[in-house]
Amino acid sequence: MCNPSNPTLRAFEGFMDLVDLIEEKRFIGQEFLAWLWFKSEERGGSIALPERGDILVVFEKHMLLEYGEGPESEKLICRGLQTELREARAGLALGKKPEQARIKIGSDDYEFSITLNAATMEFRSVRLPKTAGAGDGDGDDPESFEGQVLERISLFEEGIELVNELFRLFINIRTSNGWSDELVKIRSWVQAGAELAGV
Repeated sequence: MCNPSNPTLRAFEGFMDLVDLIEEKRFIGQEFLAWLWFKSEERGGSIALPERGDILVVFEKHMLLEYGEGPESEKLICRGLQTELREARAGLALGKKPEQARIKIGSDDYEFSITLNAATMEFRSVRLPKTAGAGDGDGDDPESFEGQVLERISLFEEGIELVNELFRLFINIRTSNGWSDELVKIRSWVQAGAELAGV
């Protein structure tokens, strides 16, 4: 029996509740990655965001797929050029779910490369756009260095905001009456990918 007055035990129980919640809701991130991949190919790498307009979204040469649940799950890493992600797309037709993907996202003059984990929606790696001040040798000046750091922070926030806007668009569609129509298009796209791969 638990001792409710033990703060360590309460903290552990709270942590386990969080872990259970993440595990229970991980499908949302997997659906988001699958939908984002579909949307990026639907218009040739361009997705229209309501208040921003068209942005570039391209799935790059690395994707991790998962099949099964819990300790019985299997993971499959797909690498290669964008056209070689056919294997990953065929995996979707076999019930595999995207767990992690490397995505190039571009808006205005900036291009980000982000590896996104579906279960926790965390950024595993982020490559920020090159900036005019980066690597020009003037980093010895404290004010110049501070400006470069602030610019990098601003770019990181911009990249996060782009992903948040994409996720917001997904959630709005996912919770709308139009989701069933979107699912028909996604299933058709998955089936076309399976046929291309000969599955």
